[in-house]
Amino acid sequence: MNQGVADATAASTESEAVAEPIVVGERVRKSYGDVDALAGVDLAVEPGEVFGLIGPNGAGKTTLVRALTGTTDVEGTVRVFDTSPTAVDAGRVGLLPQSFDPPARLTARELVDYYGGLYDDARDTESVLADVGMSADADAWYETLSGGQRRRTCVATAVVNDPDLLFLDEPTTGIDPAGRRALHRLIARLAADGTTVVLTSHAMDEVERLADRVMLLRDGEVVAVGPPAALIAEHGGRPRLEVALRDPAAARPREGVTDGDSVTTGGALADGTAPTGGDAPDVAADVSAAVADAVEGAAVESTTDGLRILGIDPVEIGAVVDALADVGVEFESLTWAEPSLEDVYLRLTGETYTSRVPSDIADASRRADGGAPPDDGPSIDDDARGDGGAR
Repeated sequence: MNQGVADATAASTESEAVAEPIVVGERVRKSYGDVDALAGVDLAVEPGEVFGLIGPNGAGKTTLVRALTGTTDVEGTVRVFDTSPTAVDAGRVGLLPQSFDPPARLTARELVDYYGGLYDDARDTESVLADVGMSADADAWYETLSGGQRRRTCVATAVVNDPDLLFLDEPTTGIDPAGRRALHRLIARLAADGTTVVLTSHAMDEVERLADRVMLLRDGEVVAVGPPAALIAEHGGRPRLEVALRDPAAARPREGVTDGDSVTTGGALADGTAPTGGDAPDVAADVSAAVADAVEGAAVESTTDGLRILGIDPVEIGAVVDALADVGVEFESLTWAEPSLEDVYLRLTGETYTSRVPSDIADASRRADGGAPPDDGPSIDDDARGDGGAR
């Protein structure tokens, strides 16, 4: 074969090999007694992408992470780096569990040193501490750190081995805005350098910002999966203007007036999303008509403190203000927003949806394991310091 063709073929083959998913799950099921934590989940995580897992409490996110890391047995097929999760070289995977409590009488530096010592090619401890914003507090005992500092220290222990695949379960819980931004930059940099990240979070803005694709779970089943922008376009609804009125009653039908054109939001909202709670009042016909005349295609809903106008661009806000003034409705504030991943989450799970209580799954798991609590990740004893934890 011509050497050029051979080289091109080899490069093509190598490119195709690289494109194979890093993580694959097919019909993944996990039950604890009569509770189905996972009910046949399929997923494929591509190399170098940030894959977001979202869903209500008890949806099965943590159970899925445990399945993908080999810390719980499941039905179906799970493969990581084209092998069983339990057969993967531990140095290639980093894991930050949702619940992780290392020894309280070790410092942040000692903890990172310890976990780095478990791997042959660990990163330099000081650089990892700097990445998570813990350099200044590296010599403080873990028990004296704030909740956010503790979480950042735990993130450091998960990335000290410079993993090819990183699982982060609620990494920014309890972390202040500056700390969150630092971790967001770290996650983005790791992904840019080729690390594949599976990110579980209840912070929709965080997932929308970081994730290349998102999977939404509910009751152990996949509800939707795709890039955040695509999910928002399909399920997020329309741009909206929240109008806080000085007197919300001014936008509602007057007593004794038949209001055949009023808008009721007790069922589905005008954009098809679920209502936020009990039946909302109607909107007065003259108010609805005034807004409809000002902005073509706009829909008006009643809220507890005023109005919500759907399908409005920022340049049309002035026309709405004039229309409300014409019918004698005064406002206190205006807030315009585009649909977001949070809107997708609320629409697909239902704002009034009551999820399974997480303790139901945890209790069922303990019963199935003979009373033992779930394994949430690695731990070491204070005795690992060699001085009984005293200082």
